[in-house]
Amino acid sequence: MAPIRIPRKSWIIVCDGAKALILRNEGDADLMNLQVMETVTQPDEKTRELGTDRPGRANNPPGTARSAMEQTDWHMLAEEDFLSGIAERIGRIVEEHQPGTMVLVAPPQALGYLRNALPANARKAITAEIAKDYTQMPVPDIERNLLKLAA
Repeated sequence: MAPIRIPRKSWIIVCDGAKALILRNEGDADLMNLQVMETVTQPDEKTRELGTDRPGRANNPPGTARSAMEQTDWHMLAEEDFLSGIAERIGRIVEEHQPGTMVLVAPPQALGYLRNALPANARKAITAEIAKDYTQMPVPDIERNLLKLAA
């Protein structure tokens, strides 16, 4: 993987399906000083708490056999809805602030969903993607990990 440089005034979006940190580097590429611009969260409830009932059953017309329908993964749907909102927020950041450098940090599955959900202007503004989950880390640890990737 090529080194990732994050210069001054770069925006870093660290997110997963339930939490997003929108950060800006107020330091320089070698001595980062990430400032939290915004924190967005949603309740991370379990699927059983989000759903309403067991999956239904379907009758096959030519006989008496019945088959179960697949259960809806409400947790995954809630995460996708959250990530769609984050993608829209990234698009607004690009329109309002026109960042020179923007780095997207998310677990692989969330990163894949975000790639498809980002507006065209935001896709062009993303200069690096990191497939890691840093959302539960304090900001100094995020800085340290991003500096390791720059080395």
